[in-house]
Amino acid sequence: MSKHLYKLAFHQNNRIYELYCKQVSSSHLYGFIEARELVFDTDAGMVVDPTEERLREEFENVEVLHLPMHSVVRVEQVSERGQCAIRDTDGGNKVTPFPMPQQPKRP
Repeated sequence: MSKHLYKLAFHQNNRIYELYCKQVSSSHLYGFIEARELVFDTDAGMVVDPTEERLREEFENVEVLHLPMHSVVRVEQVSERGQCAIRDTDGGNKVTPFPMPQQPKRP
């Protein structure tokens, strides 16, 4: 088992996905990056991060994620896992997977 942990950011559907995995390498498929052993929060606490849940559901049966090289934004080796995220490509703001009520604008 690998001791390294990687933060992987890539474009998908006009969004930037940020995931954590234990292995990143060149794929045997030409022009692709391979990510293995995706890491999600396993804390059984009461607070549920909807983005984390969406990503876990979307990638739950994935053994190896093959990403086109041109979709990969960044690969970072990190010492500890942070929050997974889905960001808007335009502003970089986090995207919540379900609609949130609009806050009234203050004058």
